[in-house]
Amino acid sequence: MQSQPKELVLGGQAVIEGVMMKGPKMFSVAVRRLSGEIRVRDFDIPDGSALRVRLAKMPLVRGVVTMAAMLVIGYKALQFSADEAIEDAEAAEAAGRGLAAPAPGEKKKSEGDKWAMAVAMGGALVMGVGIFFLLPHFLTVLVQRYWPALSGSLAFNLIDGLIRVLVFVTYVVAISFMKDIRRIFQYHGAEHKVVNAYEKKAELTPEAVSAYSVLHPRCGTSFLLFVMVIGIVVFSFIPYESPQVVKVAMKLVLLPVVAGISYELLRLTARKLESPLFKAMVAPGLLLQRLTTREPDLSQIEVALASFVRVLPSQEAEEKEMSLVEQA
Repeated sequence: MQSQPKELVLGGQAVIEGVMMKGPKMFSVAVRRLSGEIRVRDFDIPDGSALRVRLAKMPLVRGVVTMAAMLVIGYKALQFSADEAIEDAEAAEAAGRGLAAPAPGEKKKSEGDKWAMAVAMGGALVMGVGIFFLLPHFLTVLVQRYWPALSGSLAFNLIDGLIRVLVFVTYVVAISFMKDIRRIFQYHGAEHKVVNAYEKKAELTPEAVSAYSVLHPRCGTSFLLFVMVIGIVVFSFIPYESPQVVKVAMKLVLLPVVAGISYELLRLTARKLESPLFKAMVAPGLLLQRLTTREPDLSQIEVALASFVRVLPSQEAEEKEMSLVEQA
């Protein structure tokens, strides 16, 4: 077996009743249908233009490029999982009415459906910026208006950052009470367990993988926490005397800068975990992940493995997939 390339980083995200895993050349989405079947679909990752490839290697800039690419990949993964969930719901409805269910994949998604999902995703992004960046800003303005003793640039950015973190934690805790979200959090945990097991060169079986942690230092939850904390520092360069509309506009303009710095810091801390300093930097993100992950069952780990083995380097993937088939 060939050794793992040093720069090979594998990971993914949870989707509706499944997991997306991303490799160097492709990403794969596996979802569990109501019938128990695991449906898997592979997607190629375009090589991109020469300019994009160069940008993807530049420190700070590569974080923004990676974030944009992951938004596109995440959208496609969610679209596939949503289509599978809709097929399941329609089959269940047809069965309840005594009708024949359409064959899997038979119903094609209309252009209207695709546009509706794209608009919904765009709306979610706008709402996210509004809730986690603009709302804390205006709440901080109110705090300083009613408590003048807390006025000043340093106090403003500290209060703004604290409110941002509190809003995010409150939001995550609130949605965690929803049954469907809890299941997504379980699949999030399954994704982390598989990646942790692979990085420890463990056997990739549901039983072996289940022993590993649901927490991982490269998680998007940790990235979001870095964004919120780094934002306190970066936004402090906005002149305090500026009109509020200018401050808000400057925050939106500086968001890519915050994302770029946060991405580099996340990469660095994930590589230097043996250092006490970097362990301390990672700890808050791991603590926050306890809200966005749940312990998965073996069937959910099996789904995560089904997508993970597809994005491994070809020789390694064949060996792991054969191992899984022999155990089935």
